[in-house]
Amino acid sequence: METVSFARMADGTAEDYRLLATLEEEHVRQLPERIMQALHALENTLPGYKVSRLEHSLQSATHAYDAGEPEEMVVAALVHDIGDDLAPVSHSEMAASILRPYVSERIYWIVKHHGLFQTHYYNHHFGRDRNVRERFKSHEWYEDCVHFCEHYDQNCFDPDFESRSLEFFRPMVERIFSRPRNRFL
Repeated sequence: METVSFARMADGTAEDYRLLATLEEEHVRQLPERIMQALHALENTLPGYKVSRLEHSLQSATHAYDAGEPEEMVVAALVHDIGDDLAPVSHSEMAASILRPYVSERIYWIVKHHGLFQTHYYNHHFGRDRNVRERFKSHEWYEDCVHFCEHYDQNCFDPDFESRSLEFFRPMVERIFSRPRNRFL
């Protein structure tokens, strides 16, 4: 494989950067498949729940799909916990960062804050404030995030729920992650 001539980016030539741009375009084009692989890997993560993280994600996306949500919300529901393995204490921010170039600012904000909003359901069991999300009460998408958590997250741990398959969502993942809105945010 052809490589660049430099060891420091400052020493790169126009030819080097054209090569990298071509290679990066291909890498970006393959993103939907890497997203699918990362989702599939959630099958074997975070024990203790009645369903796997993959099944949780499938339930979330199925609920969003059945509710008639726009495709970008369905995909956001599918990938909202994709960061659980590599960013267990900041998984929301990781998932939001992955989504950001491909979805609206509203969807990005919801995914970014869903982890904090979810604490409403359990913080009080640890003697912590279950209403910590209230600091965002005046934000225009506060209620949207509350809705996301109520309908597409906290209720998606049901071993008897019949979710759609990961393959059902593949075309949506491919469409969403093939259309960057803003490459350099």
